[in-house]
Amino acid sequence: MGGEKELTADGQSVGEILRSLADRHPDTKSQLFSSEGELNRYVNVYLNDEDVRVLDGLDTSVSDGDTLVILPAMAGG
Repeated sequence: MGGEKELTADGQSVGEILRSLADRHPDTKSQLFSSEGELNRYVNVYLNDEDVRVLDGLDTSVSDGDTLVILPAMAGG
């Protein structure tokens, strides 16, 4: 996302926010989303320190002042 560490985005759900970011930064779309439009399994997204996968995934509601953190999953051995 252009090397930016912090962005602001509008949306009422995690999915709306991530899609908004992908629209503004098209190179990130394939990194964030699978070909089916779901959250890519190699990306971890946290809403206020809670993994959105244990919440409602992309449908998780967000409010003003919430913090969404996007982290690539690390693999290795």
